[in-house]
Amino acid sequence: MPTVTWGVVQGRKEKLVSRVIISDYLKTIGIIPHELEELELPSMVEVMRERVEFLQKIGLTVDDMNEYPLMLGCSVRKNIIPVLTYLEKIGLQRSKLGEFIKIYPQCLHTSVVVDLVPVIKFLRGLDVEKQDIGYVLMKYPELLGFKLEGTMSTSVAYLVSIGVNPRDVGPMVTQYPYFLGMRVGTTIKPLVDYLVSLGLPKKILARMLEKRAYLLGYDLEETVKPNVNCLLSFGLRKDTLPSVIAQFPQILGLPLKAKLSSQQYFFNLKLKIDPDGFARVIEKMPQIVSLHQHVIMKPVEFLVGRGFSTADVAKMIVKCPQLVALQVGLMKNSYYFFKSDMGRPMEELLDFPDYFTYSLESRIKPRYQRLQNKEIRCSLGWFLNCSDQRFEERLYGDYIEPESSGPSFCMGGKLELPGNEIVSEEEDDSEDETLYRRTVSL
Repeated sequence: MPTVTWGVVQGRKEKLVSRVIISDYLKTIGIIPHELEELELPSMVEVMRERVEFLQKIGLTVDDMNEYPLMLGCSVRKNIIPVLTYLEKIGLQRSKLGEFIKIYPQCLHTSVVVDLVPVIKFLRGLDVEKQDIGYVLMKYPELLGFKLEGTMSTSVAYLVSIGVNPRDVGPMVTQYPYFLGMRVGTTIKPLVDYLVSLGLPKKILARMLEKRAYLLGYDLEETVKPNVNCLLSFGLRKDTLPSVIAQFPQILGLPLKAKLSSQQYFFNLKLKIDPDGFARVIEKMPQIVSLHQHVIMKPVEFLVGRGFSTADVAKMIVKCPQLVALQVGLMKNSYYFFKSDMGRPMEELLDFPDYFTYSLESRIKPRYQRLQNKEIRCSLGWFLNCSDQRFEERLYGDYIEPESSGPSFCMGGKLELPGNEIVSEEEDDSEDETLYRRTVSL
């Protein structure tokens, strides 16, 4: 029986003739029509020519069409124009539409109302900003092909269940939309469970994921586990791993063995810090694995130039690794104030190298002036290594309070404060938050 296609009544013979003519046309312009054999094609070669020219007009080449020939089965007016118009409406730039279609040509087969609109509503419901929708789709066009009740919903629900703030899901999607396509059972949950097994509290892990959603993209077996084993092999203690990861989560995804080997050799050769000392440095400041060696040498050369021996500088760096990331100009100002105004012996800097990490104008000078006014003589750590409130308490106390160590990060996320035998359960949450902010600020 004849069928009505594109407004022309065709029998079987006419259909075959039209298909041969269209196939010949496609071959002449370099398109291989084999994949179109099972597809219903227009009855007139002019219609096919219109499709090809329209796709070329938005930036697609013959090679792009050969990559996905099925796009030639889409009607310009019924499929292509409605989809492109909607994509432009939700934020994709017109100049980027061709690039988008190259990446995800399957979207041309979709229905705007049935397929695309629900996905965009879902993204907006996750608090993805309207102006970010186009950016998100350009990064991960395959989102338009996902079913709402499938992977996208379950991945979001699981992340919220481990403590991710629902209000932060939108920014997470904007930063790293790929996690919406990850399966919870095979990808996300195994990674979360492994990091928790290392001693990282879920609450801190949730904060990490809110700020760095790309961590979910690290392959557990190929990258994360080998990197954790690498840290242990270089001498880091297992109970310090949670603190290391919380301070520098990117360490889980770096080519770590090569970086650690290079830095360990450099620290041993140039700074005379042995492997055990290097491990202590990484425990306190893991960002050093990615620090350029010429940056590290500038503060070292400054300290040596002020009269510290190489051995003394090594001890100072092991005590306070942040020294190697400081700007020499700021170190000079702090050093000259220490020598000229404070008139203290160099040994105090050797005992408390953290002095250089404090702001001269906002902390060192004002507090030192207060001490001078009250004629109080104390160590550098006593008046610098405390909050403003604690400093006031010390300043107006009838005695000089003995120095104590700061908070320590322990397995399981408990925060042990010096002088407190027991930390109540009610305080755990706020202390985890405080610890996370402290480690990230470092």
